[in-house]
Amino acid sequence: MGDRWQVEVDRGVCIGSGMCVNHAPDGFVLDSARQSHPRSPQSDASEPVLTAAEGCPVEAIMITLAVTGEPVFPPEE
Repeated sequence: MGDRWQVEVDRGVCIGSGMCVNHAPDGFVLDSARQSHPRSPQSDASEPVLTAAEGCPVEAIMITLAVTGEPVFPPEE
């Protein structure tokens, strides 16, 4: 993929399902309150992180291109 991504989790929406950690354990971690956090706010684009965002049951994960801010997920309608 080659791009750098900005990864954010809306903790007001996150329900702590852990799906993101299952799909991308190198990309996400759950805190003691079972709220998801990206391990790093910026990372190289990766299929597991995108799969985690797509699989989030409440769409709490947002990914944008780090350089331009263009949405990766969820895509603009």
